[in-house]
Amino acid sequence: MTKAELIDAVSEKTKLTKRDVTEAVDELLECIKAALQKGKKVQLIPFGSFEVRERKMREGRNPKTGERLRIPARKVPAFHAGKDLRDAVNRPLVKQ
Repeated sequence: MTKAELIDAVSEKTKLTKRDVTEAVDELLECIKAALQKGKKVQLIPFGSFEVRERKMREGRNPKTGERLRIPARKVPAFHAGKDLRDAVNRPLVKQ
């Protein structure tokens, strides 16, 4: 599902305009991004949580030349699905 498809689906279910839903979705994503930039964890119970994880410096290889490379340490965003989301993925789809 693309962002546009998500906006269409939410707009249809809530009877809000696509413009209003787009603004809400964009603001939600911006808030999550801002919190992660500050190193905070974002918990959307029971959906899941977003957090920043530290990756250590490591060595890698260029697959083309075999040359050894140093991959620098960095921070990466991560998502951990909540129990309800995990259970929903394993449940058969119910037509509404």
